[in-house]
Amino acid sequence: MGALLGAMMGFDLGGPINKVAYTFAVTGLATEGLAADAVQYQIMAAVMAAGMVAPLAMAFATSIRKNLFTHAEQENGKAAWLLGLSFISEGAIPFAAADPWRVIVSSVVGSSVTGALVMAVGSGLRAPHGGIWVAPLISNPFAFVGCVAVGMVVSGLLVVALKSARPSPLVQAEQQADAAAAGEPVLVPRAA
Repeated sequence: MGALLGAMMGFDLGGPINKVAYTFAVTGLATEGLAADAVQYQIMAAVMAAGMVAPLAMAFATSIRKNLFTHAEQENGKAAWLLGLSFISEGAIPFAAADPWRVIVSSVVGSSVTGALVMAVGSGLRAPHGGIWVAPLISNPFAFVGCVAVGMVVSGLLVVALKSARPSPLVQAEQQADAAAAGEPVLVPRAA
């Protein structure tokens, strides 16, 4: 269940599929008489952790391989750290809009891993929003943060691998313009 909810959170980054998973989790919190270790709290934790992964992964990817991203994406990556930590998955939308296939695939994989791990370690969450800032309300908070970090790294490395396999023409054009402006020789890629 955690993997499925995580995949839903990572698929459209704040869109309708993401909202279905989020609403399912929040609705579970409204159940009366929940035990401290109720599965509804674990579902909420899985959904929140998975929703944090995509923006954090894009921030991570732009930090480790800047040359695979445009200047605007590099700047968006800086803001994505805070957005991801705050459970604002929309922080990854500029990346998905520019490169939907590679970013969404990476986001779904990393978010799915995180959702599954959070439920496996049994972290729970009583708050419907807040990201890392509601850590006092997370049971097993260190495992929760570890699960988010694992998903971030998986997703970030996957997007880097996919972008490295076939660099973006927009990034290449930007790099050539930068080289020309700096007076460096411009390398023109050969036609395939």
